[in-house]
Amino acid sequence: MRPAADSAGAAARVYHDLRGLAALRADAARGEPGSLREAAEQFEALLVQMMVRSMRAARLAEDPYAGPGGELYTDLLDRQLAIELAARERLGLAEAMVRQLEGAAPRPPAPPPAEAPPASRGEAFASPAEFVQRLRPHAERAARALGTRPELLLAQAALETGWGRRVIRRDDGTSSHNLFNIKADARWQGPRVEVETTEYRDGRAVRERAAFRAYGSWAEAFDDYVAFLRASPRYREAVAQAGRPAAFVRALAEGGYATDPDYTGKVLAILARLEGDGFKSAAAAPTDGA
Repeated sequence: MRPAADSAGAAARVYHDLRGLAALRADAARGEPGSLREAAEQFEALLVQMMVRSMRAARLAEDPYAGPGGELYTDLLDRQLAIELAARERLGLAEAMVRQLEGAAPRPPAPPPAEAPPASRGEAFASPAEFVQRLRPHAERAARALGTRPELLLAQAALETGWGRRVIRRDDGTSSHNLFNIKADARWQGPRVEVETTEYRDGRAVRERAAFRAYGSWAEAFDDYVAFLRASPRYREAVAQAGRPAAFVRALAEGGYATDPDYTGKVLAILARLEGDGFKSAAAAPTDGA
């Protein structure tokens, strides 16, 4: 149910976001600024991941936490750790690659930046922490209405939009504010946006064109998400299980909300990150309610 990425800045910084890599390849072919650095960081992340995997394989004693569940979350942690280390230039390999490649191929001067549409200013999120900080008030209100935790709704929105970096945009470049990538079927009478999206059919990722709902604000997106789930018989079980995160997301997937076979695991992995120490300060920070 997630749309295609549309800019060089959409390259994946979350290990499970494969669509960000496809967008990076397209942006590199167009010569978009920043695509070289993104590619170098992804390459460094791959090397770090291989290094961490080799280190774990060489352990001298049996891991007391080993098991199907432990191995899954260890692998999730290792992949995300590799991307975070590369993005923060801890090893310096990506920086060295960028310097070498930029020196080998002179680049034409970049054109002056285009003026952003007025309505789009202030809609971008600079980091996952800012994503949580600005959207948390809306998530708390929606969570109370559904009887669930705000972190769960933020985790789902983060997966659907890559922490807000790939929110669907209207034809004029302004944001649709569609944080949950709800499609615009015959019941929807409001504005809509048509984009290419990735769906899974018989276990294979395919490209399709679909219409999605558009809203005037982030608050409207959360309000419509609640109304959408409550009004659809397909998600009656999900609403009934809202107080149990794993059961809630699993019921959503079984009801047809997402076609990705790993949707439940991905949402829960982000939820675990949101509930960790790394986001407590961001969640408690004051917000402008954007």
